[in-house]
Amino acid sequence: MLNRKYRLTKNSEFQQVYNHGRSFAGSYVVLYVKKNRMEHTRIGFTVSKKIGKAVERNRIKRIMREICRLNLERFAGGYDLIFVARRKIKGIGYRLVEHEMGKLCIKAGVWRD
Repeated sequence: MLNRKYRLTKNSEFQQVYNHGRSFAGSYVVLYVKKNRMEHTRIGFTVSKKIGKAVERNRIKRIMREICRLNLERFAGGYDLIFVARRKIKGIGYRLVEHEMGKLCIKAGVWRD
């Protein structure tokens, strides 16, 4: 699990990123990015009820959270990120989600080389 300091938790934090950040869309995931005034990056995850019931939504969030946890050192500091799952994500494997999230982070410029 991600340490609490690396997570977006409040609705107001999510709304700031949605309203004032940039978005980058992929086939399975949409990434919203906004600079913050901190040294570290905070990450949030959203999975709509349209995707499925709680078990399916929580599984998708666990996969995305684990991908971020394993790649935490690759994120550049000072960003708020929100990963939003799209309907197509339902039923696909870990590797495809990992590849998609990595591609979006590179496109957004939030990954260090």
